Amino acid sequence: MVQLQVQQIREPLAVEPKTVQPHLLYTSAPLFDVQPAKDDIIQELFAQNAAAKIWRVAKRDLKNNIPPKEFPEFVPQDGPNQGRYVLREADFWTCGFFPGSLYTLLEREAKYTGYQQPHLPREPLLALCRAWSEPLHAMANRTDTHDIGFIVMPALRSDWELTGNRRSLESIITAAYSLASRFNATAKSIRSWDLIRKKDVVIISMEENFILIIDSLCNLDLLFYASAQTGDATLATIASTHARTLLRTHLRPASRAAPSRTGYSGPIFSTCHVANVDPRTGAIKAQMTAQGHSNESTWARGQAWAILGYAQTYIWTKERIFLDAACGCAEYFLQRLGTGYKVPAWDFDAPVEDSESPVLDSSAGAIAANGMLLISEALATEQQLTVSVGFRDAAIGLVRALLQDALAEKAKFVVSGMMLAVEDVEVGATFDGILKDATANNNAGANRRYRNHGLVYADYYLLQFGNQLLRMRLA
Repeated sequence: MVQLQVQQIREPLAVEPKTVQPHLLYTSAPLFDVQPAKDDIIQELFAQNAAAKIWRVAKRDLKNNIPPKEFPEFVPQDGPNQGRYVLREADFWTCGFFPGSLYTLLEREAKYTGYQQPHLPREPLLALCRAWSEPLHAMANRTDTHDIGFIVMPALRSDWELTGNRRSLESIITAAYSLASRFNATAKSIRSWDLIRKKDVVIISMEENFILIIDSLCNLDLLFYASAQTGDATLATIASTHARTLLRTHLRPASRAAPSRTGYSGPIFSTCHVANVDPRTGAIKAQMTAQGHSNESTWARGQAWAILGYAQTYIWTKERIFLDAACGCAEYFLQRLGTGYKVPAWDFDAPVEDSESPVLDSSAGAIAANGMLLISEALATEQQLTVSVGFRDAAIGLVRALLQDALAEKAKFVVSGMMLAVEDVEVGATFDGILKDATANNNAGANRRYRNHGLVYADYYLLQFGNQLLRMRLA
């Protein structure tokens, strides 16, 4: 067996860094001969409502919070804090998504002038981006979490690519080596969690247990990116090895319940959320859930992480097995979603306890849609144009449904003197999130159970979907 050694970051970097744009979505030419018609509902992605909400929260929640020690996490839909972001400690795994949303707006101002209305003043916007992303640099040295990709990549990659800020690239590379330090060559994977301590499950021995979660696939982008920047192939090898291991530990072959709406005819897969393997042998000890309904059910957001993570892995590696995994997970997601592309249930197998107020997860729809656009691009480059268009249209359909069924009360910009201010479109109807009806964790054994609210990464992936459409010339 080849032993993978993780080198330490050198100062200065041995290789001059460069802007790396691996995704096909950065192509300057349209991928499709026939473009979808302009859709007024999809254009909501670029309406002032989204930018106004991000701007308002960014300015308001910096007060007495510089540098930020707390970051937006979720927006309650009822109760005493209804409509206002609940802030979470800075080292929580979601801290990178709100700064990432700010940089998504900056990218629109820098590259796609005219799509974001009204025009946002670039210097104040960049100042907000930098203020909210400042604490992320210090986190790059963390080796206690696999979520370091979620923490640093949404903001710091954009800061490097849009502004050339070398400090952000240095932090990305440091974070990649931090993540790589969690790799176990025998288990052929990166440890996701050190332990599990829930009401119904306790796993605390790291010597006997090696916990892998499906979310980890979306942190591999950090390793691939840093590998491309530094020329250190070890980082990419660790990432692809981990992705290949999860094909065995997390994907469950499934049967088709209906004809494909995308034209994809390959095998389809559901996913488990958590696998516990023996770190000494790599053998699977257990497959379970920590955030879904049951060990046998399919947690919708976990399925979405698999779609996006395997699509990203294929883009970097060009190994067809990863594209097939992404397609199979996406096809399963669409089949379980049913007709009409409504907001996904939080778990595809959970019973509906209240038909008037079902537990939904808009974040799962937004994440899955991003993955399906990457799948569409990948298939287009392989000249599988019919299936490519099928996944493209499915992705747009998912987001269209979110904008129809989960869009929260709107906000708008107003000019106050020389300053931009934000008001609610309907007076008193404040909701900080762009989307409603997300669910962070509805597992019965969770130490904290909260559902049907706005969620910071639902909004981030919604905004990112808009930017993907712009990059692909589909907006």
